[in-house]
Amino acid sequence: MKLTKGKCLLVLAAALVGLTGCGEEDVGDVSLGIFTFKDIKINRFTDPVVTGVTCHVASIEANLSLSDPSNNSIECHRTGPITRQMIEAIDKSKSGEVIFKRSKSVLLKNMKIRRIYDAESQTLLYVAYSTKETSGSFHHSLSAIPLFGTEGYIKPLPKVQ
Repeated sequence: MKLTKGKCLLVLAAALVGLTGCGEEDVGDVSLGIFTFKDIKINRFTDPVVTGVTCHVASIEANLSLSDPSNNSIECHRTGPITRQMIEAIDKSKSGEVIFKRSKSVLLKNMKIRRIYDAESQTLLYVAYSTKETSGSFHHSLSAIPLFGTEGYIKPLPKVQ
């Protein structure tokens, strides 16, 4: 089969669409009523590095609109092993790293999820936030996964008196 330029572009576009959904699954769709085109969409995704963490994100999706509302919520839980190697592999800067991103409008508004490591309490923090101010606020939510009881936990040294 000979691939023309048009077929190549079609294959590339299909591959890109497939990649944008990696690690994410739709698990819920709640209608907000018969007189609205807005729904609450619930997605599940697994942290790409700390694979023992699964997060569920709820956000509003406005069908027939150019922009979805910025409201969102996140809840993350330990669903598998968390190893020391996983913790060593993550970004430990104060700003952490973006591990999930979804477009919420054609005007550059995104919902992002950022993982931040709190070394003092040995806790993984997952922050879901909108990248565009709405009604004077950047909407955000937070979930925390303590490492105590996992292989990723490092027993603190005794304090010297």
